[in-house]
Amino acid sequence: MSEGQRFQLGTVGALSLSVVSSVSIVICNKALISSLGFTFATTLTSWHLLVTFCSLHVALWMKLFEHKPFDSRAVMGFGILNGISIGLLNLSLGFNSVGFYQMTKLAIIPCTVLLETIFFRKKFSRNIQLSLGILLVGVGIATVTDLQLNVLGSVLSLLAVITTCVAQIMTNTIQKKFKVSSTQLLYQSCPYQAITLFVIGPFLDGLLTNLNVFAFKYTPQVLFFIVLSCMISVSVNFSTFLVIGKTSPVTYQVLGHLKTCLVLAFGYVLLRDPFSWRNILGILVAVVGMVIYSYYCTVETQQKASEAAAQLPQVMESEADPLITGDKGTGIMSDGAVDPVWASNKDLHA
Repeated sequence: MSEGQRFQLGTVGALSLSVVSSVSIVICNKALISSLGFTFATTLTSWHLLVTFCSLHVALWMKLFEHKPFDSRAVMGFGILNGISIGLLNLSLGFNSVGFYQMTKLAIIPCTVLLETIFFRKKFSRNIQLSLGILLVGVGIATVTDLQLNVLGSVLSLLAVITTCVAQIMTNTIQKKFKVSSTQLLYQSCPYQAITLFVIGPFLDGLLTNLNVFAFKYTPQVLFFIVLSCMISVSVNFSTFLVIGKTSPVTYQVLGHLKTCLVLAFGYVLLRDPFSWRNILGILVAVVGMVIYSYYCTVETQQKASEAAAQLPQVMESEADPLITGDKGTGIMSDGAVDPVWASNKDLHA
C-alpha cells in the first residue's frame, strides 16, 4: 500500500470515527439534558476534557503514543482559546434564539475561508466556494427557524465565531508547524481547556439556567449518562483533532454540518422529534453540497499530487548536481463544538 493510499485510508477512518462518535454523544446528551434535566453544558464539557486527558495519560503510560513537548506558550494559549470559544458558543445560544444560533454556526465556514485566505494566502477555487454555498443554504433551510436579534447576543455570536475559527485554524497549523500528532497536541492542550471551562463553567451555567450544578440531584441514571457521555467524548475530542490535522478546518466544519443533518434524521427516527418537509429539503440540499465539495476536493488533491510527482524528477536531478546546494521539497495539503442545550433541534457535542 502506497503512502498516499495509507493517508487516504487514515483520513476516511478519522472522518468515520468523528461522525459516529459525535452522533452517539449527541443522542446521549439529548437524553441527559432533555429527559433528565441536566442542563449544565459548559461544566459537562470540562468533565469531558478532564476524562480525555486522563485517558490519554493512561495511553501514554502504556506507550501507545510518544510525548513530544514543544512551545509551552503556544499550547497554553491554544488551550485557553479553545476553552473560551466553547464558553462563548454557550453564551451565544443562551442570549440568542435557536435560529440565530444556527446562523452563527453557519458563519464559521465563510469566516474560516476568509481568515485562511487573508493570513495564509490559501486559495479556494470557485467550485469549492460554490459547493460550500450550496451546503450552507441546505443546512440553513433545515435548521434555521427564527432570527430574533439583540445587541448583546450579536456581539457574543461574533466573538464566538472568531474564536472558534482561530482555534480550529490553530489546531491545523500547530500540528504542521511543530510536527506533532493530533494525539500529542490534544494531550498537552487538554488540561488548559479543562481548567478554563472548569473555572467558568459553573458561572456560565448558573447565568444561563439559574441553577447550581453542585446542588443538582445526581441520581444513578444521571450519573450513568454523565459517565457514558464522558467516555464517548474521548473519541469525539480525539477525532476532532485528527480530522482537522489530516484535512483542514473548513473540511471539519463541512463534516460538522453533515453530523447536524444526521442528528436531525436520527432524532426523528429514534426519538420521534418533530420533522417537516423543510427539514427533508434542507438535508437533501446540504448532502448535495457535501458531495460536490468532496468531489472537487478529491479532484484538486489528485491534481496537486500529479504536479508534485511531475516536479520530483527535476528536484532529484537538482539534488544530484554537486554545484547546487540547498534543500528543496514539495508538500501536498488537501483543501478542505459544543451546542449546550437541547431545545428544539440542537445538537450537543464535546
